[in-house]
Order: sequence, then structure tokens, then C-alpha cells
Amino acid sequence: MSLLHHEPDEDLDAAALGEEFTKGTSPIAWARLSAVALLTLVVVLFVTYWQKTPMVTGEIVQVWAHPRHIQTSGVDANGEAKAQEQFDQVLLFAHVKLRNQSKVPLYLENALANVKLADGAIVSISAGSAGQYDQVFLVYPELAPLRATALSPRATIAPGQTVEGNILWASNNMTKSEWDARKNLDFTFKFHFRDSLVLAPHSAVIER
Repeated sequence: MSLLHHEPDEDLDAAALGEEFTKGTSPIAWARLSAVALLTLVVVLFVTYWQKTPMVTGEIVQVWAHPRHIQTSGVDANGEAKAQEQFDQVLLFAHVKLRNQSKVPLYLENALANVKLADGAIVSISAGSAGQYDQVFLVYPELAPLRATALSPRATIAPGQTVEGNILWASNNMTKSEWDARKNLDFTFKFHFRDSLVLAPHSAVIER
């Protein structure tokens, strides 16, 4: 082997490769990498904020219940005898507060009262309209002390707005004994294209 021949210096080759890599990374490539990193950070911060700050909060201030057993008189409008009929019903009234903590309007789609019966079955009842709420006091004048401003189960809540009022639910064919033996009661507020809000009363239900 000639004395003039020698093996390449591996350290020099590695340094040269590193220099070539550095030279090959253009300012545009570095800008893209920085943009991706910044976008990732923004997404992480947004998701964290979103999870910690719910769009809507609320409170069930008070709930009243009015169980009823109804039996018809057995006489029609003309005074003719007819078969008697009977049925059971539980009317629920709740005073509700809802606050929109987001930057966009929220559209309430429905409000459900969820009653968990003694056997574990859950009965979900859709809320009556504001008009039905007002009408019930004409049909049952003895409930007049419960009357207050109605909150529509189709309400629109503006950003930063708090809405408040009473909502009515009517559970037909639920007996007083079934109501009294219930295991749980909570309320689900459904919004268009948003997560539902579930609230439970913090005080005992008042029976009328």
C-alpha cells in the first residue's frame, strides 16, 4: 500500500454531513416547523381552556311537585250517565337559572325531567311550553301560589346572559306512590349542536 494513501477521517465526514444538513434546511423550512409548533401549542391551550370553562352553567333553585289522582264524575255534559274514568298525574315545577359563558348564542332545544323509579327505570319527561305553563294555572287555580315568570324550554341565551324562570313538566300515568318511592330526580337541558347540561336540585322537593 502506498504511503500517500490514507483512509478518510470519519470525524471530518460526520462534520461535513452536519454542515450539509444545516445548509439544506432553508429559512422557509424553519418557518414551517415553527408554525406547526405554534399551532400545536395554540390547540393545546384552546382545548385546555375549553374543558375548564363550560359553555353554560345553571342551577335548580327549587322544585315543587303536585301528584294528582283524578276520577271523572260519570256524567257527561248533557247530564247523561257514562263510565267513570280515572288516571294519575304528577306535575313538576322547577325554578331554573341558566348562564351562557360562551361567546356565541346558545339555543335551548328541550328540557327533560328525569325520574328514576324504585325499580331502576328512568322516566324522562319533556317540558311544557311557556303557554302550557300559564294554562295549567287556569285549569288548576289551587296552584296559583306557584305561578311565576315562565322560562321557555326553547329559549335563546345570548353570550354572557343569565336567564331565569319556572318550567313545567307533566308526568301522566305516574302514581303518587311511584313518585314518592323514586330514587333520583335530575334535569337535562339540551342545546342545538352543544353538549347537554345536567342539573340536580340542591334542596328537597316541596309537595303541593
